[in-house]
Amino acid sequence: MTRSPLVEDPRTVAAPLNWQDRLRRHGYPAHPATDVRERLVPRFPKPSVWDWLGPLLVAAMAGVIRFWHLGRPRAVIFDETFYAKDAWSLLRLGYEGTWPDRKIADPQLLADPQVISLSDTGTFVAHPPTGKWVIAFGEWMFGLTPFGWRFMAAALGTLSVLVLCRVGRRLFRSTFLGCLAGALLAVDGLHVVMSRTALLDLVVMFFVLAAFGCLLIDRDHARARLAAALPVGTDGRARPDEHAADRTGTGPRPWRLAAGVLLGLAASTKWNGLFILVFFTVLTVLWDVGSRRVAGSRRPYLAVLNKGLGGSLLSLVPVAVLTYLATWTGWFLSDDGYGRHWADGRGGTWSWIPAPLRSLWHYEHAVYEFNVGLHTPHKYQSNPWSWLVQGRPVLFDYQSPKPGQDGCRTAVDCSQTVLALGTPLLWWAACGALAYLIFRWALRRDWRAGAILCGVGAGYLPWFLYQDRTVFSFYAVVFVPYLCLAVAMTVGAMLGPPGSDHRRRTLGAVAAGTLVLLIAWNFVYFFPLYTGQTIPYADWHSRMWLDTWI
Repeated sequence: MTRSPLVEDPRTVAAPLNWQDRLRRHGYPAHPATDVRERLVPRFPKPSVWDWLGPLLVAAMAGVIRFWHLGRPRAVIFDETFYAKDAWSLLRLGYEGTWPDRKIADPQLLADPQVISLSDTGTFVAHPPTGKWVIAFGEWMFGLTPFGWRFMAAALGTLSVLVLCRVGRRLFRSTFLGCLAGALLAVDGLHVVMSRTALLDLVVMFFVLAAFGCLLIDRDHARARLAAALPVGTDGRARPDEHAADRTGTGPRPWRLAAGVLLGLAASTKWNGLFILVFFTVLTVLWDVGSRRVAGSRRPYLAVLNKGLGGSLLSLVPVAVLTYLATWTGWFLSDDGYGRHWADGRGGTWSWIPAPLRSLWHYEHAVYEFNVGLHTPHKYQSNPWSWLVQGRPVLFDYQSPKPGQDGCRTAVDCSQTVLALGTPLLWWAACGALAYLIFRWALRRDWRAGAILCGVGAGYLPWFLYQDRTVFSFYAVVFVPYLCLAVAMTVGAMLGPPGSDHRRRTLGAVAAGTLVLLIAWNFVYFFPLYTGQTIPYADWHSRMWLDTWI
């Protein structure tokens, strides 16, 4: 009987062979003899002052852009009419009270913000409270003014650039590429507009990005713990070991717990954070499986099930759920919050559950029915298929100053606009970058590409389930950081690895530099449309590159 080439003859084998020796003996290609610890946890470059100075400088630039004339336009733009008021209500009551009709209240809000006819009767709201509490913090510091209700969005937008620089550095093991990703985020028009507007999606983006960074740190720490358990040979190098790979526990994972809290905060800002929680939970399980396989496990899924799966789920899902419930504390402590006492005195199958929790469940079910049934046509709604190419941006505010009014110094009418449009060349370049990352992940098994694609997919793909619902392209701000990471990774590929052919590196540097400069120019060109500056109508119209932007 012919013996399989991968089955050893016990008469000729003195000791068990590891998987590389097994492949090498039978003529199969194998990895060169390297220290498997370097495959589990690649080394960072030598520490440098630029590791923090670079990200801080990029974040400072982003802060200048986002805080520059933050109170302009002095108006309640787009859905600020809901969230700025709900935030103020949370400060006053601990829950969302009832306001008069927004068309009547908005002028009053700007003219005399301290005299508001706010009723303590709870009102139905479509989103959980965390994002509005974030906005409320700015109002607590600076009052119920445009600057006050936009302050925290600008602060989180600036901080997210710093976080992305550090995330990119850890992901690529390159401070340059990390800072490049952060710089691209700093000059993305959609991110700038959302950082200067009191809406919820920018808050979701920040919590999700911070959770992604925590999971990257947790990945490195868990793999380092696994690498430390591997046996070391006489040459000082660690080799894969099935016993160590299957039996080594994960130990405490504080960074994964932090990620669970952050993902709970994201979900308690807008419900699309729940989809991201699912995506990231699957991602971390697959990371754990990959680390067990590299360490030498023949059954990595079983090893994770025995040693790591419980930690993965318990550190993310239950922690996120508890965090979500904790954000409703103000509602729980109130007597007049909407639906607060719905379950009081009601019996039934679920009567053993405390009445406040049942009341919240009933409230949340009503919110779910509202959200999935929202089909009111809107001029600026768009299909998710068009988001990546910025097919239909959202006009947040538009004014037409006459000559001599509001800074209009021309003989013809001017335009003041706040347009939620991503920097076009950045987004179009990101489409090509995503195609490259799909290749890297599917055919080269590059985990970095997979992680970035997961971030994009978590924030993007769920919206295809609701194509009949009224949705807007500015929801895409949640996955903008991962588009910037995708472009940065593609630029790294264009530059080539250190030590490669000089001519190839030169051509790559020219191509990459040209792309980055064009993106920066494109942002400067559209900057007046992001910040409500007064420009001649002809200049505004020349920036409407696509008919669907008007």
